[in-house]
Amino acid sequence: MFDSRIYIQRRKALKSQIKEGLILFLGNEESPMNYPANPYPFRQESTFLYFFGLDSPGLSAVVDVDEDEDIIYGDDVDMEGIIWMGYLPSLKERASASGIELTAPSKELEEKLKNSLKKGKKIHWLPPYRPEAMIKLEQLLGIHPRFVQDYASEAFIRAVVEQRSVKIEEEIKEIENALGVTSMMHKKAMAMTRPGIYEREIVGRMEGIALSQGCRLAFPPIFTIRGQILHNREYGNLLEKGCLIVNDSGAESSKHYASDITRTFPVDGKFSQKQKDVYSIVLRAQEEAIRLIRPGIKYKEIHLQAATVMAEGLKELGLMKGDPKEAVEKGAHALFFPHGLGHMLGLDVHDMENLGEKYVGYDNSIERSEQFGLAYLRLARELKAGFVLTVEPGIYFIPALIDKWVKEKKFDEHIDYQKVDEYRDFGGIRIEDNLLVTEEGCRILGDPIPKKIEEIEEIIGSSPEYLD
Repeated sequence: MFDSRIYIQRRKALKSQIKEGLILFLGNEESPMNYPANPYPFRQESTFLYFFGLDSPGLSAVVDVDEDEDIIYGDDVDMEGIIWMGYLPSLKERASASGIELTAPSKELEEKLKNSLKKGKKIHWLPPYRPEAMIKLEQLLGIHPRFVQDYASEAFIRAVVEQRSVKIEEEIKEIENALGVTSMMHKKAMAMTRPGIYEREIVGRMEGIALSQGCRLAFPPIFTIRGQILHNREYGNLLEKGCLIVNDSGAESSKHYASDITRTFPVDGKFSQKQKDVYSIVLRAQEEAIRLIRPGIKYKEIHLQAATVMAEGLKELGLMKGDPKEAVEKGAHALFFPHGLGHMLGLDVHDMENLGEKYVGYDNSIERSEQFGLAYLRLARELKAGFVLTVEPGIYFIPALIDKWVKEKKFDEHIDYQKVDEYRDFGGIRIEDNLLVTEEGCRILGDPIPKKIEEIEEIIGSSPEYLD
């Protein structure tokens, strides 16, 4: 946990924004894997963590704006729990670490809420993303799970997004701690890579590094020689000479702050000329995007500029034709770059997206595009100092999408499909870093991880025995 004063200040700021009523927080419960005593690894609900810092299941909280009091609801561990799971500090002790004096048993939460409703008080809650939370809200408030999302508090959502979007120094430190471990993971993955081993061998080693450093994985890694599949999480492929690997993975710190890095590299340690050409385009686009990041600029503008840089490079290779800016305006580049440039990063790897991308990545001045590719842009809004975000352009050759566009004769004026056919088995390339928006511009967070061609070629397969 952070210092209790941080949580006190966060709740104070929240009260000033919500102004009246009760603010309800539901912590996560343990989720059984196959029977109740064998749960998945516990992960606390991120907004609960943000305002209370308490990282154990079975907790709820109410911030009563009208009475200016904060209450933690939960139960102390009984003897059976101590026997099987060990000692846990009392609820009062844990609440005190969050700067809260008032605690109550879990069973009293329902009574508190129903009495407040009888008095005409408004109750604010966030849209739940777990079925058990929807069922619990039905029990507490009498709203059918099908309609729980409809009554979530927009004022609460907007207040949370406003606070969590701007990271304080302690949060930046946690993200950089996670990035330090992520750097170890990526460098080991590069050093282990060689023809003849399976993807899963390297993925297993990366997770082992995270665990050995007191972290966990921030998300299931994407480690694949089938990089044209954007979220490929199958690890059964044998690494073969001539293939490119996309490694999109990151660690989560002990306080649950995420990192998210992607590197692309050749299995046999040397890029072919074709691979160098495409890789250089993606790297150039990423460097241009990073150069543009500063407070006051819309991330959509940076996305479009990165797309234009890649369209220009693809034109140089003969894959695209005509005016690159016009091609990007029409969306022709999305054959090769069908996703957004990046997303917010923090307690969630896609920070706060459970609250709705329209609140996190968009605002009243910008709406989501319906254009293919651009519609997947998770972050489009104006940047502010304190935002932490990813910058991850990519170029992919997706056979099914190519075939579809060829059949539709889509953007014939901007795409040379005969030339594209020469790249059908190329795969994909993505390069991603995590950045902090500063008052002056931006700063790349974390330890350097090789991304220039010569740096990558030097480290690939450098471990003489990958099981060392």
